[in-house]
Amino acid sequence: MKILVLNDSRAGHLNQCLAFAKLLNAEYTVANVRYPKRFLKALSYLFDKMGIYSDALFECTVPEGVFDVVVAAGSTSAYPLKVLSRKLGAKSVSMMLPRGYRYDCDVIFAQEHDTPPSAANIIPIAANFSFISPAGLFRASSPSIGIVIGGDNSVFHLQADRLETQLRAIIDAFEGYFFAVTTSPRTSKEVEALLERFTFGYQVIYSCNPVNPIPDFLDQCERVFITQDSTSMISEAVSYGNAYIEVLPLEGKGENKFSRLVGRLEEEGYLHVYDGTFAQANRKIAFREILRKAGF
Repeated sequence: MKILVLNDSRAGHLNQCLAFAKLLNAEYTVANVRYPKRFLKALSYLFDKMGIYSDALFECTVPEGVFDVVVAAGSTSAYPLKVLSRKLGAKSVSMMLPRGYRYDCDVIFAQEHDTPPSAANIIPIAANFSFISPAGLFRASSPSIGIVIGGDNSVFHLQADRLETQLRAIIDAFEGYFFAVTTSPRTSKEVEALLERFTFGYQVIYSCNPVNPIPDFLDQCERVFITQDSTSMISEAVSYGNAYIEVLPLEGKGENKFSRLVGRLEEEGYLHVYDGTFAQANRKIAFREILRKAGF
């Protein structure tokens, strides 16, 4: 199987598409896609409703060759996915519910927190597709606790004082453990300054050292704590390793996709929302089995 992956320049979208290809052990090629003018993307919604498929709306250099599948995630690549799959005679696979467009791709993997409709081609999934490969950035030589810290987004504000209270409680509860901590691209300077007041056995401040030890934490740590602000980080945590997963809750704006995601995963035993207590929640999503049932 040969797969064409459409890249809309959003890492979270691209990673889901790459996970699809890697979980299938398939050959894949990545092609960047973009709309040169904003109004052209707006026009793509109209064209899609009218059943008009034109590659004149967007820019994408498709390499020569035969492709069996075209895969994409997100609204920017949703219309190009339909156009190019038809042009190449390939199966169209969307890794997210393509809101605003018709749900007529051959296969749509739709996150349950997006409340997808019921249809034969829509496959509900508990979290984003993830492919985890430890890089050896962190190696545990004793029982270890991993802590993954994100940052602000459109829904949450990561408050440094609340995080400090959570961290001190965790450290007190796991006395004698080795602590490994990493931040993310969205972590604020205020939170980075807070972390400098702690002494962790292993620490990555992403703004100073842009590496990703999260796969190693999942592989090596007994328990991993993750702030609630990232669906991609949480999805990774519930798809690999044996670590117990604890989500650190944040103050948010009412019900949102993050709270729906975490709530559903907690109900099904994939994780526990930290409330001062700890649970043995380490169920993992079998993405390869999902793909097999979808006919791949």
